[in-house]
Amino acid sequence: MSVHDFSAKLNGGREKKLSDYDGEVLLIVNTASKCGFTPQYEGLQGLHAKFKRRGFEVLAFPCDQFGHQEPGSDNQIRSFCEVNFGIEFPLFSKIEVNGDDAHPLFKYLKSQKGGLLGSSIKWNFTKFLVDRAGYVVDRYAPIVTPARIAHDIDELLDK
Repeated sequence: MSVHDFSAKLNGGREKKLSDYDGEVLLIVNTASKCGFTPQYEGLQGLHAKFKRRGFEVLAFPCDQFGHQEPGSDNQIRSFCEVNFGIEFPLFSKIEVNGDDAHPLFKYLKSQKGGLLGSSIKWNFTKFLVDRAGYVVDRYAPIVTPARIAHDIDELLDK
C-alpha cells in the first residue's frame, strides 16, 4: 500500500486519485487559515515554485480540528489562500485528520510515520514527505518551516 492507493476531493468537489501523482515527490500538509502557522502557506508556495519542474507537488488538506482555526467553507478557504498567498498547488476539500472520521489518507500517513508523542496529529501544518513511489519518507512537526524541508525534497528529487 502507498499514498497512490488513495483519493480525495479537491477544493470544489472533484475526486482526485493520488495515483495521478505517481513519479512525483509530495509534501502532504494539513492546513488552516486562522493559525499561527498559516504564514507557512508562503513557504509552501515557495517550495512549489522552486521544485515543481523537477517533479514535486504540495498537497494541502484544510482541517478544522485544532482550535476551530479553519471555520470557512471550501470556497472561502480557496479564496483566502489565493488572495493572501497566491498558492498554485492543489488545495483539497476540508477533512478531518484524527479520530473516527479521519480521512483514510491521513490514517495511512500516521500509521507510516508517527509523531514525537504518538501517531495522532497534534496541530495544523504537520507535514509528510512522500517519495516518487508513494511511500512516506518523513514527518515534520508544525514548527518545522517549509524552508527547513527544502534540502530533504532536493535529495529525494535527485534519486
